[in-house]
Amino acid sequence: MKEKTTGDLSRELMDKSDIDSYLKENQEYFFHEDMTELLAGIFEKKEISKAALARKAGMSEVYLHQVFSGRRKPSRDRLICLCVGLEASMEETQRLLKQAAYAPLHPKVKRDAIISYGVLHQFSLSEINDKLFTENEKTLF
Repeated sequence: MKEKTTGDLSRELMDKSDIDSYLKENQEYFFHEDMTELLAGIFEKKEISKAALARKAGMSEVYLHQVFSGRRKPSRDRLICLCVGLEASMEETQRLLKQAAYAPLHPKVKRDAIISYGVLHQFSLSEINDKLFTENEKTLF
């Protein structure tokens, strides 16, 4: 079976007369792992405690535990902070953003370019925020 692109799926969705047939025909293309599971999988590969992650990500341990338990969904910026704290790769960061239904980091957006550079070069959260502030861009927290 040929892999369908996002564009293919979008066109098909617009052309369908009912949502049920679209859902049935495209079940294999939907995300099956939720953001919390993906985040936990990345966390398990890292050698960091949740307490240390909370500090590196600039958030409370209570909030972090709520995210990992699925009781809270972090905002896009908070999810990026978690990725920075985890020293996640760019691929892992983009996948988490996509899985959480957030826009991926885009190199044509100045703020996103700064964040991307920080993720790629494993800058700390404060280093990324300092550069964002210097460039008159909204900081991550």
